[in-house]
Amino acid sequence: MDIEMIRGIPIEEFLSRLGHEPVRRHGDECWYSSPCREERTPSFHVNTRKGVWHDFGTGRGGDIFTLARELAGCGGFMEQARFIAGVYGGSLPALSKLPGPGKGTGTAKRKESPRFEEVACGPLYSRALLGYLKERGIPADIALPHCEEVRFRLYGKKYFAVGFRNLGGGYELRTRFMKWCLPPKDLSGIFNGSATCNLFEGFMDYLSWMVLGISCGEDYIVLNSVALLERAYPYLDRYGKIRCYLDNDDAGRRTLKALQKRYGDRIDDCSDMYAGCKDLNEYLRKNFPIE
Repeated sequence: MDIEMIRGIPIEEFLSRLGHEPVRRHGDECWYSSPCREERTPSFHVNTRKGVWHDFGTGRGGDIFTLARELAGCGGFMEQARFIAGVYGGSLPALSKLPGPGKGTGTAKRKESPRFEEVACGPLYSRALLGYLKERGIPADIALPHCEEVRFRLYGKKYFAVGFRNLGGGYELRTRFMKWCLPPKDLSGIFNGSATCNLFEGFMDYLSWMVLGISCGEDYIVLNSVALLERAYPYLDRYGKIRCYLDNDDAGRRTLKALQKRYGDRIDDCSDMYAGCKDLNEYLRKNFPIE
């Protein structure tokens, strides 16, 4: 993958690779919940025709390279390019001369540059991360058995995040300021041999479900992105009942419709429980705040 190839990547495709799908779409305009911070009202805009983004919550915007800078804290142009290439599982040529946007790529030889380095996973001890989860309504006694603390280096900078393991061996990563995925991107799940599956869009909703004590001993699947719905079908096909705790937005409704079309009355839409809230986690925070 070279600079020109990266420049041609649609921003919406790049965001989808990172697990972010638009909340609503109209023609060339897509609106997202910001991938750079937590928010309730989607204010992150992408113009798919022009290939630009703008975060109305921060006033920042630009192209795919400046988006990489926001997501990963990459200061230099080449760091941004390597971050994007890493998301696609590729590498970037080691250029003899650093190009700027709009300039040629020069001659190069390939040099492997992994996206995540020095990855270490262990028990969740960080007070900052536990404090972040508490803000999301998740107490330590729920977080500790289900989450890990993941530390890593990303193009020269050290980070740590709450990690939620998926079936492929990767992790969904969250901090107060950032959403990442340590590849591979995949579903998460626990299978107890139940005939009922509880289906969640994100792991914060699953943890909220645990806090609320809605049920126990059943199976669960976390999509980690609605884009992975078809990957969930081989698992979901075997259940007699599928309880869906999907987001109350366009993406969640489209996902529910697809599930209802495939499974009919085996689907139980549980979103009425948190009507008026975007998702189960928002419902938890509004109605059962941690003191």
